[in-house]
Amino acid sequence: MLEDTARSYPHQTATHVVLAYVWNGRIGITGSLTYQQVSDYVDRLAGALYDLGVRKGDRVALVLPNMPQFVIAFFAALKLGALVVNNNPQYTAPELRHQLRDSGAETVIILNLFWPSLEPILGETGVKRVIMTYAYDLLPAPMRQLVRIQQRRSPEWADAPRDQPNLHFFTQLLRSRRPAPPPVAISPDETALLQYTGGTTGTPKAAMLSHRNLISNAVQAITWIDVLQPGKETFLLAIPFFHVYGMTTGLICGILSGSKLVLIPNPRPITLVMESIQRQKATIMPGVPALYLAIVNHPKVRSYQLGSITGCISGSAPLPVTLQQQFEQITGGRLVEGFGLTEAAPVTHCTPLYGTRKAGSIGLPFPDTEAKIIDPNTGEALPFDGQSRGELVVRGPQVMQGYWNNRNETELTLGADGWLHTGDVCTVDEDGFFFVVDRMKDIIKASGFQVLPREVEDVLYEHPAVLQCCVVGIPHPTRGDDTVTAYIVLRPGASATAEELRELCASKLIKYKVPRTFIFRSALPQSSVGKILRRQLLEEALRERSSGQGMVS
Repeated sequence: MLEDTARSYPHQTATHVVLAYVWNGRIGITGSLTYQQVSDYVDRLAGALYDLGVRKGDRVALVLPNMPQFVIAFFAALKLGALVVNNNPQYTAPELRHQLRDSGAETVIILNLFWPSLEPILGETGVKRVIMTYAYDLLPAPMRQLVRIQQRRSPEWADAPRDQPNLHFFTQLLRSRRPAPPPVAISPDETALLQYTGGTTGTPKAAMLSHRNLISNAVQAITWIDVLQPGKETFLLAIPFFHVYGMTTGLICGILSGSKLVLIPNPRPITLVMESIQRQKATIMPGVPALYLAIVNHPKVRSYQLGSITGCISGSAPLPVTLQQQFEQITGGRLVEGFGLTEAAPVTHCTPLYGTRKAGSIGLPFPDTEAKIIDPNTGEALPFDGQSRGELVVRGPQVMQGYWNNRNETELTLGADGWLHTGDVCTVDEDGFFFVVDRMKDIIKASGFQVLPREVEDVLYEHPAVLQCCVVGIPHPTRGDDTVTAYIVLRPGASATAEELRELCASKLIKYKVPRTFIFRSALPQSSVGKILRRQLLEEALRERSSGQGMVS
């Protein structure tokens, strides 16, 4: 795909990275690469990785934000027939250790700033080689020096010792000009990506997404955005590539369509995003409700020229109708809600960009995607009458191959006939529009990411004062995602504050998993067999909100 695009648009800008530094009174330092340059760098890095011992079937872990190095590393690994393992760069050491050990990754490509999370757990993994890159790598000379100076003065600066065994540097590998690796035969149905997810049951595991899965979903999305003109679009990509939503609707859709990719490693401050839309005349911007909300709520949003936007698909959390209307009024573009899950690479449904839209609906199935609702007990298909409620199941070319080294979970989630059980309860009206009305699973969606309640609860139970706890995702009334909320019962005679528990979680978990609200109670609702009733806590919180009582943290 990349080589085809590079042949068609060799001199078109492929990546335009925007770093949040102040320079000459302007926020943002930029650097661009053409499609031909990116393709050449991919060939060079693939040759270097081959010389270092990477072979077909090996796992290459990326610990990178949205930057040209991610694009180059991603395609270089695939060129060798290796599997890419996506990792959130802000994972704590224990979280990163789990994914590296589970995937069996032997190669890690990492931004230097995240070295402190990797260093303490290297000896507990099978990693044989680390390739380090810096934010200023691949920037033009003046800006490279400026960013290098500013970063080295930053308290967040981190670097690996030069005598670290098996440490290599990204730019040195690109300059080495090693011979091209021998061609590797790769089937469309071979695994390309291991994407970790809580799945439909809440157990951390890696969805195996094939080359066909990723390409198919990108083709489906491009077909859906019927205003997209190949070779003429500018994608504003503030959603991370390490998340499958950003990977498919951003990186792969952008390259498949020969578009200019404006990469935002960190969308804060939000003015950086708005200035980038204005300066680069961005036309397509996949995102999450929190991103669009930050834009429409900015006090100076009207002073920015955002009218270049033509189409946006919102995912990862429900899109409030009022937010959709406000964003469209400000930009003049179209913002619609999509739906999916990691196991489907990820998009399965979307509201038409133009045409019928129904409030609260996730829209219609993507092209070549079958969808139905079934009775979760009998498996019987239910009618599209707007009343029947059943589990949403989908089948299509974007549906995963299964879970990595986890046959039992694969069999539970994928039926023998290829139907993917989503764990979401839906209704479908007579026009075929789907509405998610409940979740069969307990996974929390916060800031566009999945949070496993059990993972947070395990950390809270480390505090000696905690007798019982239950973590719940309470839908936020305006953000469109969930607020991670922890219900706590303390041991008799023991004491603990919300701040103590928050600090404990922050030391073990990435920021979006840390509960925002702590609620202390004398007891938690339980079933007859002692199971804490998570759903009852959620219902109580929603009732309290509707009555105006609110919650106490």
